[in-house]
Amino acid sequence: MTLTGMNPRIKNKLRLYAQLVRLDRPIGIYLLLWPTLWALAIAGEGAPDPWVLFVFVTGVLLMRSAGCAINDYADREIDCHVERTRERPLTCGRMEPKEALAVFALLALLAFVLVLTLNALTIKLSLVGVLLAAIYPFTKRYTYLPQVFLGAAFGWAVPMAWAAQTGGVTPVTWLLYLATLLWTVAYDTLYAMVDREDDLKIGVKSTAILFGEADRLIVGILQGSFLLTLWLIGVDLDFGWIYYAGLLLAAILLLWEQWIIRDRKPDHCFRAFLHNHWVGAAVFFAIELQYYFNGTG
Repeated sequence: MTLTGMNPRIKNKLRLYAQLVRLDRPIGIYLLLWPTLWALAIAGEGAPDPWVLFVFVTGVLLMRSAGCAINDYADREIDCHVERTRERPLTCGRMEPKEALAVFALLALLAFVLVLTLNALTIKLSLVGVLLAAIYPFTKRYTYLPQVFLGAAFGWAVPMAWAAQTGGVTPVTWLLYLATLLWTVAYDTLYAMVDREDDLKIGVKSTAILFGEADRLIVGILQGSFLLTLWLIGVDLDFGWIYYAGLLLAAILLLWEQWIIRDRKPDHCFRAFLHNHWVGAAVFFAIELQYYFNGTG
């Protein structure tokens, strides 16, 4: 049966599930994928194991989708008050809460099945990853730092990928985890700046609200700290000029984001948030090209 010949009710339900897990908005997949690829590239010295690569690329797609489902479940009473999210299928009543929970459980289970093909340390680390993914959506009710929890959840792919490739973790692993955390808090603060006015009205907390008028400055400090951490990784691994050229490109891209958000208009903040896809790509290709042309040293 083709999609065009499918029962309209089933077709509509599949469309709702696709909207629930944001298949129409892949930016979240990219932002989770890039740090995973950074870790695999360094741990695999430019050529990670093909099966490990497949597991993590597929796992990123599954877990980002699972995260969207549990996030919409947690925010189902909130999203209807936010202009950007009020048409999501769960908050507008086109889907039952139990369906979102079922989607989260199924996708997380599929991701875990893939992880079971890897080593014991990676399996243990994955349990922490699922816990972080489940906790994050509820943090905006109790703390002004949900972006930090998101960074912790997104960044957890780094030690998992490293452990899957090498069987262990190193100080560089945790430096890369820190870099991912800093980057995520920076770009997700830009995302939170889009909804700041709505969030203030309904009592939702975020770093955008916490930082207030210092938002651009603190985002800039976070971005600078992210680049500094990546520089330290390069020094530790004895990387050459290709890697640092990539970091320079990433720095230019981040400076451009600061220019984009100079007036703090919501659509400009959202544009700057989306722009981080290119920052992640710049860092990845800096690592890969470093290994391809020079290795280390």
